Amino acid sequence: MNKKFLSMLIFVFLLIVLVSSSGAQTILVEAEGFANRGGWVIDQQFMDQMGSPFLLAHGLGQSVGDAATAVSFPAVGTYRVWVRTRDWVVPWKAPGSPGRFQLIIDKEPINVLFGTEGAEWHWQNGGLVEIKENQVVLKLHDLTGFDGRCDAIVFTMDMNFIPPNEGKSMASFRRRSLGLSNVPQNAGNFDLVVVGGGIAGTCTALSAARLGLQVALIQNRPVLGGNNSTEVRVHLNGEVNQPPYPALGSVVNELDTGLRGNAQPAEHYDDQRKLKVVQAEENIHLFLNMHAFKVEKQGDRIVAVIAQDIKKGTQSRFTAPLFADCTGDGTLGFLAGAEFRMGRESKEQTGESLAPEVPDKMTMGASVQWYSIPTGKQSRFPDCPWALQFNEQSCHYLIRGDWDWETGMNRDQITEFESIRDHALRAVYGNWAYLKNSSRDRKKYSDRQLEWVAYIAGKRESRRLLGDVILQQQDIQRRKRFTDSFVTSTWSIDLHYPDPKNSQYFPGEEFRSIAKFNQIKPYPIPYRCLYSRNISNLMMAGRCISVTHVALGTVRVMRTGGMMGELIGMAASLCKKHNTTPRGVYENHLARLKHLARKGVGKPAEIDEDTFQQAVENGRLANEGFIHCRDFVKGWLRHADRKTGLIPRNLERDKDIWNAQ
Repeated sequence: MNKKFLSMLIFVFLLIVLVSSSGAQTILVEAEGFANRGGWVIDQQFMDQMGSPFLLAHGLGQSVGDAATAVSFPAVGTYRVWVRTRDWVVPWKAPGSPGRFQLIIDKEPINVLFGTEGAEWHWQNGGLVEIKENQVVLKLHDLTGFDGRCDAIVFTMDMNFIPPNEGKSMASFRRRSLGLSNVPQNAGNFDLVVVGGGIAGTCTALSAARLGLQVALIQNRPVLGGNNSTEVRVHLNGEVNQPPYPALGSVVNELDTGLRGNAQPAEHYDDQRKLKVVQAEENIHLFLNMHAFKVEKQGDRIVAVIAQDIKKGTQSRFTAPLFADCTGDGTLGFLAGAEFRMGRESKEQTGESLAPEVPDKMTMGASVQWYSIPTGKQSRFPDCPWALQFNEQSCHYLIRGDWDWETGMNRDQITEFESIRDHALRAVYGNWAYLKNSSRDRKKYSDRQLEWVAYIAGKRESRRLLGDVILQQQDIQRRKRFTDSFVTSTWSIDLHYPDPKNSQYFPGEEFRSIAKFNQIKPYPIPYRCLYSRNISNLMMAGRCISVTHVALGTVRVMRTGGMMGELIGMAASLCKKHNTTPRGVYENHLARLKHLARKGVGKPAEIDEDTFQQAVENGRLANEGFIHCRDFVKGWLRHADRKTGLIPRNLERDKDIWNAQ
């Protein structure tokens, strides 16, 4: 062995020892991985922008329970602490830091308050701590209940080390510190990978699975349903089982509680109902809490999706010949380079009378809904000087906030979404604090408390992926006939704008909206709006389909999106059977797709006498709440016979029954 080679070997050995030693001095603790989250919740809405899920102390003004976890240290001694967090109201130059929290190490809080500095996500210096045992218990102790946030904690013996804060360097540091492989594990090869578990994605998976496909359904939340889940609480809108293919919508009915009303108690939306329907299908492989963030391509085809486990940080690779983007944001298409639009087209571009003269980036906004309850005794709510400030002219005398508590119409619904959500929280908290503490009617609110405020914001619009047909206002209102018309939209062209009264008091910071309705006759959407024009094996369902901003106003409601999902699940089965693309289905197998749409893949509803009588009782109570049960009874009678659960042949027979309720 020559001296040069020996010297090189010694250098490499010393380098490995140095890296190992440095690694042993630095410990990363991901907040979303805490063994006991206490009252903190995982928020993953912004991980593509800020790099990670995080824990949120969403306590509606009451401190949440401590999150806790055990951490092993390789050596006792002095460590510097870094906590990745932010003061979430700094972008508005608002006074105070509502998201304050402490880090407690073995029952001893360190001296620094976190969440008190910095508009952006960053590593806040926690100073030096003495670790006296090889295993300690860490706790996150919330001080306010007002949405403090913690991404991760670093302990290091290297006093010169500052954790990387952005992009690939931060991602690499995380994976290396946690001992996670850079090679995703194989999740399996499927016939269809569906990304997004809202109503559209769930119906896509169910339809394809029932037609024999092995389906991976990837959802980055712990529940299914999207805006119709308990996290957002929007009821299903739009009619199903419409001509020319009345069987479309039967899968939607299986997921639908039939109850109306937004911002209602959790049982109104029945997450378990959706989960049970999916779990009953042996061909569906469900991956909850998995966030798709990367694709692999060959030419114009997606060959794999990479998704990250939100709690564990592990990555999985899903392969298939077909993919469906049901994310709402068009995330999968965006990652794959699919052509898309975002914002409003101009009149000159589309010829639409409802389009603006000049194109812009305006979108319909996102809603953060809320409601309060009476407690029978006086309840307190703190003043919120960091929130929006109100007076008798600008305040909203309400006990609940519906769809029209809507923000971000003039902001980017992708890159600025955390700010959009946070601004909505400032509006809710500020208005409620004024009603409780300063308003002329504060006595009327003295026994009421906030019961629920969404922290997952309900989006209406962001990216729209472009297909072979881009549906426009004229197509809908003139009822243009396409050879591939399938999914019937019954909702009006419903476009949202900032409420002028709200703009008067909060110019540029509106949080209330108005809706302008342009009535339509039921109109079937072309299948060619449901696949990408430049990514050959990508389909889409939901609000990210190929339409203009104006046309989105009618197709975006969830029952309509669910029918889209049923249809593309059918198309996926034809792609497999005939070894073709979504476009190939239109070009060569349209008649077969029509046959499947006529037949449908829904299962008979299981409806008993008790269910029917409860619907009647709900109808009696409708004026006392928010449940419009006439719609429930009407829908029930439209789709199912009381005894058999089958669709009745003579609808006229039943009209008098539901009209009488």
